[in-house]
Amino acid sequence: MKDIAIKAEHIGKYYRLGQINSGMFYTDAKNWLRHKLGKEDMTLKIGEKSRDRTGFWAIDDISFEIEQGDRVGIIGKNGAGKSTLLKLISQVATLTKGKIGINGNIASLLEVGTGFHPEMTGRENVYLNGAILGMKRAEINQKMDEIIAFSEINEHIDTPVKRYSSGMYVRLAFAVAANLDSDILIADEVLAVGDASFQKRALGKMNELSTGKGRTVLFVSHQMNAVKALCHSGIVLEHGKIIMQDSIDQCIAGYQKHLTDKKTIMDLSHYDNEFFELLGFGLVDQNGKDLVQPLENSQKAFVRIELNMKKIHHSFVIGYSICNSDGEVIYWSYVTDDYKEEKQLKGGRNILMGEIPNHFLNEGEYSIFLSASLHYIQWIVNPEEDAPCLKLHIQGGLSDSPFWTLKRSGVCAPVLKWSVNDPDPRTRIGN
Repeated sequence: MKDIAIKAEHIGKYYRLGQINSGMFYTDAKNWLRHKLGKEDMTLKIGEKSRDRTGFWAIDDISFEIEQGDRVGIIGKNGAGKSTLLKLISQVATLTKGKIGINGNIASLLEVGTGFHPEMTGRENVYLNGAILGMKRAEINQKMDEIIAFSEINEHIDTPVKRYSSGMYVRLAFAVAANLDSDILIADEVLAVGDASFQKRALGKMNELSTGKGRTVLFVSHQMNAVKALCHSGIVLEHGKIIMQDSIDQCIAGYQKHLTDKKTIMDLSHYDNEFFELLGFGLVDQNGKDLVQPLENSQKAFVRIELNMKKIHHSFVIGYSICNSDGEVIYWSYVTDDYKEEKQLKGGRNILMGEIPNHFLNEGEYSIFLSASLHYIQWIVNPEEDAPCLKLHIQGGLSDSPFWTLKRSGVCAPVLKWSVNDPDPRTRIGN
């Protein structure tokens, strides 16, 4: 039986909303005494009866165990309690109730900036973080070249980190957390800032630390592909509670199903905003009739969006994104993809039909999310957070070829044109 690295027992974290003090100890003590004596709070605004404050449980009475060397993906929507849980484990935040047992020391990479002193250079912050972990200067010196090489900020290592870009900051922070000696590595959205090259190296490094050195890894990310590639177990949070704890494949599937099940039951009035009122969102055929599922890969299908435009803006775009059952985005499409002047939205009722290409999607279940925004300005309906969702089930019709009657490998299953023994295929393909 493996050793337990982290054990949480009925832990909870409660936050109070609103102002909790006046900024002066004397005033707070005086008001506390007046409250005990049943007298009025002298700092209340005119007309305010009391300073009763509400609050919420960011983490609400959860328990779990994580074994040494395990790679755990913590999944959930924004506000589910993921970052709060990591802060509690890292002892950055204090528990309201319960207790957490930690076997070993922890290296944490939370929000960009946590654990670094802005006035100190990158090199000085490496020594500072090593000292916090109980390492000697000689030990840190042995790791320094490796940390600098991984972070790729050789020229800036002796520059105060307050002058770093967010990408430089997170690369150095990850390099420090990953290369200094610790038993548990905690990473919160470490891939959100870095570029594709850094993301690949970061995932490889965390995988190496866990498999090669037996380090426990806790990883939070909204990129389900990254979570699936790194982790082999998962915890799904919602409103501060654990709703699922299983293998990472089961957790991702359960999380995606939970999201789409809640969003499929659409209250269209919820999507009434200053720019448009959503009147309809569905899947139809080329004649505008509702589709009967499952569909064959060869069938034509359209996303139908009906809306009442209340305000016209030159940057307004609307369309949909389509994801597979793992939450991987297959593609996004907007009404502006095929841009023509006569296709511009008008005030009042508009009906949009966005074609889903046939002979393209593989067999499987897909989720289609409405997406609307002012391009590069603001979200109106964010497909990754709070958007109506349609379910699409593709089965069969992959090809007329007798060789491909079952689901093909890969994300998509396009039917592409080929030539055989043609000296100049450019003149004949498609003719």
